[in-house]
Amino acid sequence: MGEIVLVRHGQANSLASDEEGYDRLSDLGHRQAAWVGDWLRTHETGFDTVLTGTLRRHRETAAGMGGMGSDATEDARLNELDYFNLSRAHAERNGNAPPATEDFAKHIRDVMEAWHRAEIQGNESFAAFEARIAEVLALATQPGQRVLCVTSGGVIGMMVRHLLNLDPARMASILVPIRNTSIHRVLVMPQGNVLAGFNATPHLDAADRAHARTYF
Repeated sequence: MGEIVLVRHGQANSLASDEEGYDRLSDLGHRQAAWVGDWLRTHETGFDTVLTGTLRRHRETAAGMGGMGSDATEDARLNELDYFNLSRAHAERNGNAPPATEDFAKHIRDVMEAWHRAEIQGNESFAAFEARIAEVLALATQPGQRVLCVTSGGVIGMMVRHLLNLDPARMASILVPIRNTSIHRVLVMPQGNVLAGFNATPHLDAADRAHARTYF
């Protein structure tokens, strides 16, 4: 039996209004990365393979985590969905203003459903995003091996959709609570891959790290 461990990147620039501005860790994001790396080294064995997306926030998170048992290999298939352009396309189509924080859950559901119906598109279609995530999941499925993937929330959500056969609305509900540097687990079994853990942040359990349990 093998295991795929997915770690979402640390907190990025949450005040940004475009991908370029968002794509860097905040000071807290760097600390979160160090904490999750320390926790994994203390509580688990090393990884046979380490994969990371090519975005700056992925690379900074992987570097901040430190040695994980294997050198990291970059794979663009682990990069995030094109949220900012999708959100703008949805707003232009429907005449909506950018969502307030309290409206984000409904907003992301509407965006995912419209994207799935091909009513809006960013840099890629929903089908293309889904296909590349299926490809990298297949790559990470290595019986008897432990594989670490440093990635983004949308990638994690799509992997959960793939494993549990979720519709776009249910996939969207998965995206909302994913914390920065959260840990997600997939068991690689002879019968197929099985979701074994979602959104764990044991490295942030201490009361003095409550402020670091962030979503954006």
